[in-house]
Amino acid sequence: MKNVRRYNSVFDVLNDVFDNEAWMSRTTGGAIPPINIIDSEHQYELEFAVPGMKKEDFCIQIDTNDQLVVSTEKPAQAREEKRYLRQSFRTSAFRQSIVMPDDVDRNKISARVDSGILYITLPKLKPEVVKPEVRTIGIA
Repeated sequence: MKNVRRYNSVFDVLNDVFDNEAWMSRTTGGAIPPINIIDSEHQYELEFAVPGMKKEDFCIQIDTNDQLVVSTEKPAQAREEKRYLRQSFRTSAFRQSIVMPDDVDRNKISARVDSGILYITLPKLKPEVVKPEVRTIGIA
């Protein structure tokens, strides 16, 4: 089985991504849309810029390596009789894998699309409060 590295925060993930050129193997397809990653007290939020796409265009999964995989394969639209001088925002198929931090509640992940942005919310697990236990230590 593949050894999967576990992360404590999204910053550990980003440091690993940008310090390690192997991150490119996690993406496939056409142009990967720009991504914002926000870390707040109770959740992480991913924002993908995806103009013109609808919720039906996306597939969001947690794969066997415990990575969040966001993909789409929007069918090619019938070309209109337009002669483009430049076409900068044509979005086609893409696949982006993101290693999730350990503190994500995987059962409560949610997603929505609004005004050309795909929002994926990764709620954080509530930290466990461990109360000290009173114990008597025997002397040998």
